[in-house]
Amino acid sequence: MTTWGFIGSGHIGGTVARLALAAGHQVVMSNSRGPQTLADLVAELGPGARAGTTQEAAEAGDVVVVTIPLRALRDVPVEPLRGKVVIDTMNYYPQRDGSFPELDDESTTSSELLQQHLPESSVVKVFNNIYFEHLATLGRPSGAPDRSALAIAGDDRAAKGTVTRLLDEVGYDTVDLGALAEGWRTQPDTAAYGLMYAADPEDWSAGGRPVPASDVADRAAQSRRRHQA
Repeated sequence: MTTWGFIGSGHIGGTVARLALAAGHQVVMSNSRGPQTLADLVAELGPGARAGTTQEAAEAGDVVVVTIPLRALRDVPVEPLRGKVVIDTMNYYPQRDGSFPELDDESTTSSELLQQHLPESSVVKVFNNIYFEHLATLGRPSGAPDRSALAIAGDDRAAKGTVTRLLDEVGYDTVDLGALAEGWRTQPDTAAYGLMYAADPEDWSAGGRPVPASDVADRAAQSRRRHQA
């Protein structure tokens, strides 16, 4: 059994927590407003879930999911995450996060910024390119013919192995894009972002559609940076 710590408990954080609990794991939820604001969510999640401060979630997690607006990246605690696998779900939205010149000129990626902030952690990018409602419903048992895959990127092979195992347990195959620098291939406005999991690209509330590993890999290969377009 794995304990998942969550720094951020919004749509993606709550959805991943539900998947983890259904797979028999435990979760510790946190947000920037304090554990008292998570009472309803923890009650809904049920046994195996509890709320804590960001520091407590970081300390408790065997793996820790960072799922906050990118503008709050520097608020992620460093010390309790040393030596841990950190799952990064974040995307860069300038209209929300403000300007990051190094992301605007594509000299680095958002996940690499998190890795720089957490130099002794192993950051793996995943869950950033799928709508939370689709993520909640597309999980399937290992070997199912309609099983979907999620893309990951990271610099630490062992950390990626851990994330691959956890994704399998929560119902997903994995496509390894390679180094963390390749995480841009699933960022907003690329071929591998969001829409491929939507049954109706014009109405995401219409539900998700299974996307096998081969299709995820093809979409990621088709992705282009803005400066390449």
